[in-house]
Parts: sequence; structure tokens; C-alpha cells
Amino acid sequence: MAAIGRILVAVKDPGARTLPAVNKAVQLARALDAELEVFHAIDSPYYLDMLGMTAERTRSIECDERAEYLQRLERIAARARLHAARVSAAAECDYPAYEAIVRRALDIRADLIVAECHAGRRIAPGLLRLADWELLRLSPVPVLLVKRARPYHHPVVLMALDPGHAFAKPARLDAEIAAAGRDLARALRGKLHAVHAYAPAAGNALRAQGVLAASARRLLEDTLKSAGAAGARQHVVPDDPTSAVRDTARRLGADIVVAGAISRSGLKRALIGNTAERLLDCLTCDLLIVKPPGFKSPVARASRGPRVRAVEPLG
Repeated sequence: MAAIGRILVAVKDPGARTLPAVNKAVQLARALDAELEVFHAIDSPYYLDMLGMTAERTRSIECDERAEYLQRLERIAARARLHAARVSAAAECDYPAYEAIVRRALDIRADLIVAECHAGRRIAPGLLRLADWELLRLSPVPVLLVKRARPYHHPVVLMALDPGHAFAKPARLDAEIAAAGRDLARALRGKLHAVHAYAPAAGNALRAQGVLAASARRLLEDTLKSAGAAGARQHVVPDDPTSAVRDTARRLGADIVVAGAISRSGLKRALIGNTAERLLDCLTCDLLIVKPPGFKSPVARASRGPRVRAVEPLG
């Protein structure tokens, strides 16, 4: 993962009383000496009466709404500047919000996106176009989804690694995960841990189980050493990846779990699922998702502009 010099924090509601994602983005910007942009995507539709509505009037409405949101975002940025020096604000009329966030991150060359996770459990996330899932799937930039409001204080950072690549992860993705976890733990003065899940031996074959565990431990040690994260506490667990990460995170009281996403699509994605998506539901801590090197986002670079819906007159 590239060094973090610019952070984009996506604000769902600039008028909200509490903004956990902004607070944590400010912490990271200060710890990493990074620039921070506070961003809101205006994706609510304009319902326009077709009679008498001109292109000029449409642009005027767009400018007025954008100015109103910018004013709110500037107040948020002003508070953030009390703790991090380089903070800017931006708002764009673009939709859907998750695509607008990706576009903005690419435009400003952000190295990290911070966003607040939607509350509540999701049903069939691989089939529904929900913002959290889509942001994870489409963003080539690492995404930190904030689930807890509590600020970081020497956080426990847990990296979910698969050095044996038993679960179809690209070989270089583990290096990205390890580098991201290492850098976060250093910047926030946290404690670094790594978990590796492996398939247990069938039955009660204790000798085979011991051989598998030793092999998994060696693979994990080699991965951490090559990533410059040899000091991480290691956890080798004979279980499926989701359960191993979930249970280890709970036992350690993890504040951030770092995992990778492959972004499968279509029917294969719906049937196989995605560990990152499952983790988002079962974890109570924040989740940082990174992509394999060279991942290309399918999001178009050109903004869609405001969403306009015409309302035809009655009668």
C-alpha cells in the first residue's frame, strides 16, 4: 500500500450532530501528516416541473444547493483544522454516492477513503446494490469503514492474511494488507496482530493437524518478515477465514481489522461470497479494505452531474 499523503473523508450527512468518520480521519491525517478533504456527494434527485423549466434554472438550483452544502462542510473543516492543518472541503452533484466518492478520490489522488458504515445488518449483500458494498467493490483506493464512534487510542490492529492463498487471494494482496496494517499501527501507536486461517485436518489426526499448523505458521512468519511487520503478534487458527478473523478480533478487542477484497462480480460473486463482505456484518470494529495492486475500477471518471427527474403536470 502506498504511503498515505491525502485522505478523503466521505460525509453522509453534513448536518449530523456526531461525525465519527470525520473524527477518525482527522486523527489519521494528524498522525500521518496527511492532507484531508471533507467531501459530500449530493445524490438526491431534483424533481422538476417540466413547464417553464430551463437549463439555466436547473444550473441555478444545482449551484444553490452545492453552495449550501459547502457552507456546512466548511464548518466541519474549520473544526478539523484545530487538529490537522491541511483540511479542505468539497461537494459535488453526482450519483450514486459510492461512485461519486470513488470519482472524487481518483480526481484528488487520495491514498485513503474514510467513510461511516451504514447501520444495521444487510441481507444478501452480494445481490443488493448497497452503498457500503459498492464502495468496497469499486474503489481502487483503500477504504476505512468506520463502525465505532470511539476515537483511536493505541488501537489494536488485526491483519487478516492468507499466505497460502488457499482462498483464491492474489499473492501480492497479502503484502498490501501487511503494509497497510503496519503503517496504521505505527502512525497510531497501536498494537499489531496478524491472523491466518487454514483448513484443519480431517477427523482426529493430531499429527497431521500439527504439520498443517506448523506450515501455516511458517507461511505467516515469512509474509510478515517480507512486509516489514515481523513484530506483529501471530495467530494461526484452524477454521474458515470469516470465523477465524471474527473470533480473533473479539478475543483481542480489535479496533481495526485490515483485510483484502477481490471484487468478484455476477453470479460467481453471489454464490461464493466475499470474506470482506461477511466481515462487515459480523465485526463490531472498523474495517480497512485494500485491493490487489493493479486493480482498475470500473467507475467512469466523468461525473454524472445532478440527478434530475421530471414531474409531469396532472390532468
